[in-house]
Amino acid sequence: MRAPVLDSPAEGLDDEQLAAVTAPRGPVCVLAGAGTGKTRTITRRIGHLVRSGHVAPGQVLAVTFTARAAGEMRTRLRTLGVAGVQARTFHAAALRQLRYFWPRVVGGDQWQLLDGKLKVVGQAAARLKAGTDAASLRDFAGEIEWAKASLVTPEQYPATVAKLRRDIPGPAEQVAAVYAGYEALKNRAEMLDFDDLLLHTAGALEENTVVAEEFHERYRCFVVDEYQDVTPLQQRVLDAWVGERDDLTVVGDANQTIYTFAGASPRYLLEFPRRFPEAVVVRLQRDYRSTPQVVAAANTLIGSARGRVAGSRLQLIGQLPPGPDPDFTEHDDEPAEAAAVATRIKRLVADGTPASEIAVLFRINAQSEVYEQALTEVGVPYQVRGGERFFARPEVRRAMSVLRMAGNPSAPLVEAVRAALAPVGLTPDPPGGAVQRAQWESLLAIVELAEELLAVEPEADMVRFAAELETRADAAHPPTVQGVTLASLHAAKGLEWDVVFLVGLVDGTLPIQHAEGDDEAIEEERRLLYVGITRARRQVMLSWALSRQPGGARRRRRSRFLYGLIPEHHSASRVASGSGGRGGSKPRCRVCGSPLIGIDAMKFRRCADCPADVDVELLDRLKEWRSSEAREQQVPAFVVFTDTTLVAIAEQRPSDRASLVAIPGIGARKLDRYGHAVLALVADGDLLDS
Repeated sequence: MRAPVLDSPAEGLDDEQLAAVTAPRGPVCVLAGAGTGKTRTITRRIGHLVRSGHVAPGQVLAVTFTARAAGEMRTRLRTLGVAGVQARTFHAAALRQLRYFWPRVVGGDQWQLLDGKLKVVGQAAARLKAGTDAASLRDFAGEIEWAKASLVTPEQYPATVAKLRRDIPGPAEQVAAVYAGYEALKNRAEMLDFDDLLLHTAGALEENTVVAEEFHERYRCFVVDEYQDVTPLQQRVLDAWVGERDDLTVVGDANQTIYTFAGASPRYLLEFPRRFPEAVVVRLQRDYRSTPQVVAAANTLIGSARGRVAGSRLQLIGQLPPGPDPDFTEHDDEPAEAAAVATRIKRLVADGTPASEIAVLFRINAQSEVYEQALTEVGVPYQVRGGERFFARPEVRRAMSVLRMAGNPSAPLVEAVRAALAPVGLTPDPPGGAVQRAQWESLLAIVELAEELLAVEPEADMVRFAAELETRADAAHPPTVQGVTLASLHAAKGLEWDVVFLVGLVDGTLPIQHAEGDDEAIEEERRLLYVGITRARRQVMLSWALSRQPGGARRRRRSRFLYGLIPEHHSASRVASGSGGRGGSKPRCRVCGSPLIGIDAMKFRRCADCPADVDVELLDRLKEWRSSEAREQQVPAFVVFTDTTLVAIAEQRPSDRASLVAIPGIGARKLDRYGHAVLALVADGDLLDS
């Protein structure tokens, strides 16, 4: 059955959407907030340009980032009666073009496309005696992809990552050598990877005038969706496509830039009006997805953003009828938080909300296990999106095998579990590299399950714990059905549900611990939460727990991003705001007594305008100690503590572990590792002053 064709591409548009659709042919920048109808707007613009005779359908190239989004674009264009438009991903478009131009540009047989780069990366790593386990290879492959997307050569890699302070999976020179070896092996075998498609396409258009003229004659109009996510390599290809012309429409939202770790950069979106001074800039701010209450929470969160991206913030305007206020809940521990969420979900399903219209979103995949277990216990079906179920992950299966074979060591359970998992990747500190860190987090989650079991069964031993893991694994494998979605915040991008639970909102998790000391990284963590909130159509629930396991020390602090979000009258605004996350009033300046606003104010426990009382001699001692620690660990100094954290210590001069851990940037692991040394330095200063 054919889809109905609209009478006019302008039908049913609001004023801002209409302005974007009917803008004159030429450069157009559409700043489209979450839920504002960006896909409708850009497809209608293409339809308008075609119907008004400005361009033929076959002369339009529209690119986006996923095959699903490209397919949706093609479907909508068919509904508009516009057939023949090329709507593809960057890589699909480049592959099509490269195959066509290959005989003239390269000659001979076309090089084959690699199905995956891990095998070749493994060969390069083996020759260098670098890590060849699956996690290391995936991290090496990820770094190679980032480098090529960022137009960084193997020779440039060490200096570039040092300048960016990038978290990398090994010594920079080693990663660069694996990268160079991979490129040499691949080229010798006459193979291309996906990034080569873009590099060779750009090169063909840049270096071959005849090819460029033929391409520019074929394609006259370009549309780019999700423009905030383009990489330097994709921008280079786009520049080659467009050439000296300006018939380009870009659509994006800098507030949803959450992939900079993969090379994405919002600067091309932000600088578009400067590059094209005559560009039409349209802001889409009417949100048709979410209730005004959800929209208000999103606006409040992003309204506190800082840095360059914040300068383009869009103030969403909710268009739907009112709904429930956002819900904020604090819990004693993670299992209690998960149980409460599962109970709430069961009630929602019983009241008529389809399970498929509910999502539980978290920062890291390792957080899924406790929610898988809790939903299983209350009989609510679920599906894990963007990752395997916890007990299906290779590192978890491997860990369970190791624990089964461990017998019953004489050491206490938690200590024995840590020792058993050390050979399979459980190091004292998280490793570099996204894949290795994700696996490390899964292993740490197993240790936390041991701590949880001990809280309930103090006499539990290794055999009992291994049996507990088997029981959980068996119970957490319900049949594959449509159910509640469990997903990371990254995996949730582009999706939406009626009800969204945002869980585990504590400092150290969101923002993630390794973002500390990097203002841009902290702001990207804020944008992750913004993306999470804007996934909700009707209601958003936000929760956090003060400790990992039952009976644990309640040292966690709710995420700094929640300050200002929780209404003053809400019960959650009066908890977790004091030292160690315990009760008390909203944090106030220790100098003037005013409520504290902003990350730096929370860290220093004083307003930005209030006078500082830094102990300069103590600060010098702290910096000297930090340098020594960094040299010993062979890491940059900021990995130990950032300058801001050292200044906060030198101002507040904590006298015990509780007051030290109350300083943002000092989590439980850093407290255990450095707490004694830092407190000793503070105490030495106090003795000198007396």
